[in-house]
Amino acid sequence: MVGDSETEVFWAQFLRHLRERGLGGVRPVISDSHSGLVKAIRKVMLGAAWQRCRVHFVRNVCAVGPKGSAEMVAATIRTVFAQPAADAVRTQLDTVADMLGWQFPKVREMLLEAKEDLTAFADFPHLHWKKNLSTNPLERLNREIKRRTDVVQVFPNPAAVLRLATAVLAELHDEWIAFPRRYLSNESMDAFYPDDTIVLPAASND
Repeated sequence: MVGDSETEVFWAQFLRHLRERGLGGVRPVISDSHSGLVKAIRKVMLGAAWQRCRVHFVRNVCAVGPKGSAEMVAATIRTVFAQPAADAVRTQLDTVADMLGWQFPKVREMLLEAKEDLTAFADFPHLHWKKNLSTNPLERLNREIKRRTDVVQVFPNPAAVLRLATAVLAELHDEWIAFPRRYLSNESMDAFYPDDTIVLPAASND
């Protein structure tokens, strides 16, 4: 779907379109914190948890702190996502917020404000934790589409953009089928949907 801007209206229309095409059983939605997108997710994907992409969050945090301390801050925050259990994840976030807060009060504020959204992954099966923390797979896909569209630069109409993007997606889909590869295994999906028909969790980003 092609949109002129990333407003709540556009994202809500996009998500409703996915539901009309049969998307269901969505448990988590992983995205960055773009306000229009998040509002649309909470309005359309009722009952689904929202997981804030940790990669985008760490970038946002590093942008407000001294550049010389960015790697230390990022590494400290990553310890939150390396914990073995849900309680430990949330306890570690509080600990990290306090540790960094002495020197970077803004970072502490950002961590505590985003706590619920950053740790939503911990309420799901452990097998999915690493895969439900970021929009990295989608980011790679978007980069490939962007690489192809940059060659064209100017499209005559939205339909032309859709044709090219569809061709890229079909090509990548065939590659995954040919190997074959799966981002989420059948075994992990059985743990995710123990009593339901398997439906892949949605990932979205700006």
